[in-house]
Amino acid sequence: MAGYSKLGRNQNIRDSIIRNQVTGLLWNGKLETTLTRAKAIERVAEKIITMAVNTYQDTVKVVKVSKNAKGVESKREVLNDGPKKLVARRKIMGMVYDVQEQRAEKETKAAFVARTEDIKHPLVEKIFNVYAPKYFERKQDTGQGGGYTRIIKKGPRQGDAAEAVIIELV
Repeated sequence: MAGYSKLGRNQNIRDSIIRNQVTGLLWNGKLETTLTRAKAIERVAEKIITMAVNTYQDTVKVVKVSKNAKGVESKREVLNDGPKKLVARRKIMGMVYDVQEQRAEKETKAAFVARTEDIKHPLVEKIFNVYAPKYFERKQDTGQGGGYTRIIKKGPRQGDAAEAVIIELV
């Protein structure tokens, strides 16, 4: 995670801050921070989304055979990641923190377990299943790749007068 200003911190703390804020941006879609941090977050988030957009269609159909307790075999088709998508998924997992899905308000525990039983890494799944198709379609329609984030300036922050901004996904 190089290529941005030092933010007044040493490298491991700086990388941790950027990784944490990129995770927050991709999970929530919007984040309030300072201008210099937003510029650093923007670079990393754009790279992550571009990687997902370029590889999200790389899937392979596989037939899985499973046996139940009585020894009866059942076959089912499963979509697995292709080699390019798998590499991109692993790189993205190294660039963001693992965020766990939260139980919705008034959702029963059984419904929550049923909804999340197949999802091991919810943020990575959200990137590949929500953001990648959305931005791929945008790329096809407008011919524009990139520009997935927007920085809106709010003015000086009270207390230290740092330039406060909102960074959001377009």
